[in-house]
Amino acid sequence: MDNKTKILKVALNLFSMHGYEAVGVQEIAVSSGITKPTLYHYYGNKEGLLKAILTEHFDKLCDSVRNAAYYNGDLPFTLEKSTLAFFHFAKENPIFYRLQLTLWFAPPNSESFMIVASFHKELHVIIEKMFMQAAHNHGNMTGRQQSYAFTYLGMVNSYIMLGLNGYTELDEQLVYTALRQFQYGIYS
Repeated sequence: MDNKTKILKVALNLFSMHGYEAVGVQEIAVSSGITKPTLYHYYGNKEGLLKAILTEHFDKLCDSVRNAAYYNGDLPFTLEKSTLAFFHFAKENPIFYRLQLTLWFAPPNSESFMIVASFHKELHVIIEKMFMQAAHNHGNMTGRQQSYAFTYLGMVNSYIMLGLNGYTELDEQLVYTALRQFQYGIYS
């Protein structure tokens, strides 16, 4: 594995285990078996390193969710595909998923929150667009797409954390149960 990739992997693990603010550049360098100038060469600083981690993983997550959230006139099917995309990504990338949620719930003036916020906004826009398109077939949804997106993402992320913590399985049965409950609210 090359140094650039190794630094990303080590930093992801350290940030996830200890928190972004608690990990210093020196610790990342030592754990990666490189010097601090090597880290600075590739990423500029710790913030640049975090942005690189988030970009690499959020690009994949957003692409997957964007494809799944394409509304084709069947909202239950689209929600199922979208939820499965989230669950699959979280199961394949549990360390990253835990980290990005931790950053999302960091204090609003923290460096880590300010960095992750734009990535979460992109994900929110994808889901909001799905509900906006569905409103053409479900008039009662008109004007509610933002709150539906927040509620949906909150539900999905809560179940993912339960799954990552071993309280449930992120499987098709959970998708069915969760979406059934969610859809009772959005169709009212």
